[in-house]
Amino acid sequence: MKLFLRTISYLFHPLFIPIVGTLAYFILTPKYSPLEVQSGNVLPIFILTVIIPIISYLILTNIGVVQSVFTPSAKERRYPLYIIILLLLMVLYKVIPNNYTIELYYFFVGLIGAAFASLVLLFFNFKASLHVVGMASIFMYLICLSVHFEINVTLAISLLMLATGLVASARLYLGNHNKAEIGMGFLIGIVSQLLTVRFWL
Repeated sequence: MKLFLRTISYLFHPLFIPIVGTLAYFILTPKYSPLEVQSGNVLPIFILTVIIPIISYLILTNIGVVQSVFTPSAKERRYPLYIIILLLLMVLYKVIPNNYTIELYYFFVGLIGAAFASLVLLFFNFKASLHVVGMASIFMYLICLSVHFEINVTLAISLLMLATGLVASARLYLGNHNKAEIGMGFLIGIVSQLLTVRFWL
């Protein structure tokens, strides 16, 4: 059971949320998107939000700034969040404007807001679950895309809801977070995306 839940934590790691949201947009959008626009968004976003954070984490562990990937202290969690916020800002200002898609733009605005809120809470020694923040963000974004494009993706939303529950259960079972931190993570993810809806939906 522990191995299964740890695998769930890896498969639904918050690092994958930006690229999953990007792919979800291009899969669902009825707008014509040339291959150049898709690759101009997907590849840089993958490099900036997956590859570079992994390399950065390895560097942080080697220099002793971060000790553990599973239960880092509030102070240790700040440094990866600094890096993530910086990289998301790079996506917002350097990648998306070159291949502009308003839905993706505000998805990343929401992600930055969620990361910033999680960072602020760390200064109060409160570790909101970043896994649940990510899952709630993509869950809300998918619902908004469904409404925006008037596409029925009930099955995908249902599966995502199930996955969110699994991730939350995994974080609780493994002792990485308590119920308050899980609940706050879900709230941050949902609200951060809802606050951007009025600008594009």
